[in-house]
Amino acid sequence: MFSKQEQEKRLALIPKAERYIGYMIEVIIKLPRTEKFSIGTEYKKSMYLMLKDILAINKTKKLDTLKIQEEILERLNKVDANLNTQRIYLRIMKKYKWIDEKSLIQQ
Repeated sequence: MFSKQEQEKRLALIPKAERYIGYMIEVIIKLPRTEKFSIGTEYKKSMYLMLKDILAINKTKKLDTLKIQEEILERLNKVDANLNTQRIYLRIMKKYKWIDEKSLIQQ
C-alpha cells in the first residue's frame, strides 16, 4: 500500500476537481439558454468523465505491476484529453462572447 504522504498527494486532486467543477457549473448556468443546453451539457459531461477517471486513479493499489501502471497511464491520458476538450469549449464560449474574462475572474 501507499504511505500516508503518498496517499494524501493522490487524494489532493479530488477536492481540486470538485472546486473546478463547481466553479464551471456556475459559469455554465450564466450561458445563454440555447448554449447552456448544448455546449454546457457537453462541458459538464466532459468534467464528470474526468472526475470519474480521477476517482478511479485514486482507488488503484500500489504501482507494483506493469498492468496497474498502464491502467493509470491510460486514465491520466483520458483526464488530459477531457481537460483539453474543456479548454476548447472555453475558447469557443469566449470567441462567441458567451463568456468574458471579467465574468470568469469575478467568480
